[in-house]
Amino acid sequence: MAVLAVVSAVGLLVDDRVLVGAPIWAKPFKFAVSFVAYCLSLAWMLSLLPGGRRVGWWAGTVVALASLVEMVIITGQVVRGKRSHFNRATPFDEALFNAMAVTVVILWAGTLVVAVLLLRARIADRASAWAVRCGILLALAGAAVGFLMTQPAPGQRRGVSKVVGAHSVGVPDGGPSMPLTGWSTTGGDLRIPHFFGMHALQLLPLLVMVLSLLAPRFVRLADDRVRLRLVLVASGAYAGVFALVLWQALHGQPLTGPDGATSAVAGLILAAVALGTYGSLRAARTPLSLRATDAEGAPAPKDLVP
Repeated sequence: MAVLAVVSAVGLLVDDRVLVGAPIWAKPFKFAVSFVAYCLSLAWMLSLLPGGRRVGWWAGTVVALASLVEMVIITGQVVRGKRSHFNRATPFDEALFNAMAVTVVILWAGTLVVAVLLLRARIADRASAWAVRCGILLALAGAAVGFLMTQPAPGQRRGVSKVVGAHSVGVPDGGPSMPLTGWSTTGGDLRIPHFFGMHALQLLPLLVMVLSLLAPRFVRLADDRVRLRLVLVASGAYAGVFALVLWQALHGQPLTGPDGATSAVAGLILAAVALGTYGSLRAARTPLSLRATDAEGAPAPKDLVP
């Protein structure tokens, strides 16, 4: 995937072809970078398993091979100047897209096996344990959004239309879009919840790493219960935002143009995060090792206790 990311980046520079409103090498570049992050994250999570490593090794290998097959098809279609997703223009194009559909199902199933192993594993640090568990469950939900994209859009018919399926909702694919991401600015876009859900795999464990780095400087974060509560608050908020952007996409709303109901729910999620964070930090206890004592071993005055 790292090699394909470099190849695709070169393609973006030297190949000026455009497909469905985007540079033709943009799709393999984004997929390659995403798979690098996805597979590295799974590999790290598998290293946390105290048992079931053989099953985890096979599941990880299946995910890697399925990802490779998908990337070969995507890149091959770019070389041919054809779209890889939803393409049923010829029997060959349809066969390639069907093969991609199979690899996605296999990839999802392999990730599910890893998720089951992580849910059953006894990981010493509870904050890390719940970060990886919630992260991989949200990643599975995000990946499942891809199946919604394969449903016929208005005006499309299976066995008749050359293209069956779409990223956008309420508008055709290839219209006005955001820079870099290519997400629609005029209608809903299922790639948004797909992207947001899948990358919980990196963002929630990253939160634990940040909290652990800050713990030596902030006494409250040295409390493992506080870190656990903060991770659970973040996971709940992440799930809420994922559900919201999925709802928004299905209702044909662009990310940049939410209606009143969407904005109100976003505000409620933000308020819940603020209250949850405040409650988690307020419940902190001072670890025994950090409690101050006087020269004779008696507890120090309250104003000296951190």
